[in-house]
Amino acid sequence: MKNKKTVLRGLTLKGVLVALLLGGAGTASADQFGVQVAGGAGDHHIKKLDLGLVWDPNLTWWQIGDWHFALIGEAHVAWWHTDEGNVHSNIGEFGVTPVIRFIKSSGLVRPFVEVGAGVRLLTSPRISSDRTLSTSFQFADMAGVGLQFGNRQQYVAGYRFQHVSNGGIKEPNPGINFSQLYLQYNF
Repeated sequence: MKNKKTVLRGLTLKGVLVALLLGGAGTASADQFGVQVAGGAGDHHIKKLDLGLVWDPNLTWWQIGDWHFALIGEAHVAWWHTDEGNVHSNIGEFGVTPVIRFIKSSGLVRPFVEVGAGVRLLTSPRISSDRTLSTSFQFADMAGVGLQFGNRQQYVAGYRFQHVSNGGIKEPNPGINFSQLYLQYNF
């Protein structure tokens, strides 16, 4: 079990990353923005519909052949629904996630792999009388694969595996895993 100092250090680091991501948003002028729609399913028959606002500040580094790393910022609003919920069959989710993407640098179709870790706020941590996440504040870690395509690279399609949990802040901490498909249009 993690001690409080380790958990606090992890929370502080994640908070600083989110602050840097959001703080840099004010300096964006010609950056690329997009809208993302995702749907998926999770543990305990939970279905999820997610709407995201995506910001690509064109921060790239570490060119490896025809591939490079990029930093993407995402803000999400989601709706969870479960038929098993006898307390809350519908739960709202709000949050932000910085995403690191390893993407092909050129071509009409550019495959990528991505990882991200962000924060979420749920409208209720209790899903049913025997299923609770203990806190409304949650962390959301994800890993995925996808393709960016189009004559301006304006389309993105992908798959993500996402784990939502409170990171051990309070027990019980069962977490929930989601598998999601998403589509994105960049302006």
